[in-house]
Amino acid sequence: MRYLLALLLLAIPAKAQEWRPDGAITLVSPYSPGGSDGFMRAIAEYVGRQLGVPVAIVNRDGGSGVVGMRFMASSNPDGRTIAITPMTAVVVQPHMVRNLGLDPSHVAPVCGTNENHLGLVVRSDNPIRNLADLLAAGRARNLSYGSAGPNSLPMLGVWRISRATGVEFTHIAFRGDPPHLNETLAGRLDFSTAVVASASEFVLSGRMRLIAVFSAGRHPDFPDVPTAREQGVDALQFSQVGIYAPRGTPEHILNRLDTLCREALEQEPVRRMAATARSIIRYMPRADFTAMINSEFEAYRGILQALGVQPE
Repeated sequence: MRYLLALLLLAIPAKAQEWRPDGAITLVSPYSPGGSDGFMRAIAEYVGRQLGVPVAIVNRDGGSGVVGMRFMASSNPDGRTIAITPMTAVVVQPHMVRNLGLDPSHVAPVCGTNENHLGLVVRSDNPIRNLADLLAAGRARNLSYGSAGPNSLPMLGVWRISRATGVEFTHIAFRGDPPHLNETLAGRLDFSTAVVASASEFVLSGRMRLIAVFSAGRHPDFPDVPTAREQGVDALQFSQVGIYAPRGTPEHILNRLDTLCREALEQEPVRRMAATARSIIRYMPRADFTAMINSEFEAYRGILQALGVQPE
């Protein structure tokens, strides 16, 4: 009897590790289709093959990622509805909208997948070539810039520059990166702050110049462009992308999804798609990713209060 009990106890972790859903998985992208879709599809295809079920990507955009993330968070916590997104909807938006029904307590972080490098770009004929030039110009006259939205992560990168240097800039918010990049190209804005991947084709074609990135390290596709910190400005602003499940998802399912996430990011097709999207793979295991999300949530509470943002 004791031998049989021991065998049963040993079998429990194996069964947990072999979790397979009883139907298709929905991977929610809370933004409109874009350049990172191929990367998400490659991850979905790997996970689907390992679990033996289809993984369908569903775009549910709106509210800076909130609409799709609330849909995911309210789904059955059985591992069959998950989401992949930058952290904005979970750590920033809850401080801006009362009773949003979405914050770190409503989700179960699974893993970090990649980092969206953020940076500053100007039109190629602009004499500004680095942060020192930008700050000198900002002290001489009022400079305007565009971002993908109010209190978006790229906009907060510029706020960090202002906080570190005392130089203020006029922010004009747009919906997404393409509109403000076009305004900068047209000369109606002095510069843009954006996801580097969004501006990369303009930079590579010689129409725009990347003058700084906000990450801890340089973007591998633009190794000659130093970080803000390398240029003497303490303005670190990163955008971690990751996978989330609904709160209450069982531990063995979360652990299995985390393992599949790590494995997927090691696959050549996934890495190739990340390179195509000019996104940097940055895997974070579940415990580290959860700790980071909770820490960033509290950090942005103070940042947005300093900006005078009041929940609406």
